[in-house]
Amino acid sequence: MTLNFSHFTAALIFSLCASVVFGITQRDETKAMVRYGLYCFAWFIGGVLVAGWAMWLIKR
Repeated sequence: MTLNFSHFTAALIFSLCASVVFGITQRDETKAMVRYGLYCFAWFIGGVLVAGWAMWLIKR
């Protein structure tokens, strides 16, 4: 069985995993963990989208 992910799917999975770890390790309360994890996830995805657009502009 082989898994073939696109770059975007791989970035989403990495963002999700890293955000969970950041939320758990950087905050003490459960509510703060969830909020910080979502905050990090949003920044990761935003960064992926900005980097993708920048690479598209450079290629053209």
